[in-house]
Amino acid sequence: KCCEIEIEIIPLKNKNVKFINNSGKYYHIYLDDSKEETDNNCLNNNHNVSKITIIIDNQVQSLEYLFRDCDNIEQITFKKFYRNNITNMTGMFYRCSSLKILDISNFNTKNVTDISYMFYGCSSLNELKFSKFNTNNVTNMSAMFRECSSLKKLNLSLFNTNKVTNMNWMFYKCSSLEELNISSFNTNNVTEMNYIFSSCSSLKELNLTNFNTEKITDISNMVKGCSEELKIIVKLPYKKFLSLASK
Repeated sequence: KCCEIEIEIIPLKNKNVKFINNSGKYYHIYLDDSKEETDNNCLNNNHNVSKITIIIDNQVQSLEYLFRDCDNIEQITFKKFYRNNITNMTGMFYRCSSLKILDISNFNTKNVTDISYMFYGCSSLNELKFSKFNTNNVTNMSAMFRECSSLKKLNLSLFNTNKVTNMNWMFYKCSSLEELNISSFNTNNVTEMNYIFSSCSSLKELNLTNFNTEKITDISNMVKGCSEELKIIVKLPYKKFLSLASK
């Protein structure tokens, strides 16, 4: 496979992403609203790149679908992450199906409001490091880990979900997930939670004692497709919850 590529995201007039390889050759990708430009970037299989290093400037505001369908990338290193104004990380690693380990501990996410579909389809991801991931202003977490089918453990105890309204499909088809820590989750403002744990067939225990479902009109399909041996801890009478959540 090809040598490592350095990506420098800079706030140019057209929101360019500048890709630089070791031979000094430049690629330019536009992160505007053009779907064609975003979907056909230089990190597809034709360029045979497996490792990239990324540097992010402090004026960049959106990383939406930055690595979308880069299914040959196995490693992404965030070399520098300056103080920034990023508000949108929707689908940032969308369908990076070869990505195995990802460390985003140094992300400055204090202004981010949308992390929906962020790791959607990262089916090879088995280790995710985000110890300082700030979700204080996030409102949308829908499908964030959807189809991360290789993840076995996920500790989200540091997540602040006070402002979150949408958790639809959040862990859908995380079929290898055995341990999930969501003890800090505040769902007081959540209105959508459909299929949130559906098809998490390896999950052994689910502690939902802090979950407030008062604003949710439909909790059906929450645990549909989960193991019959799954231990669920809830405030509602267990049988009543299970009858509603597994339909």
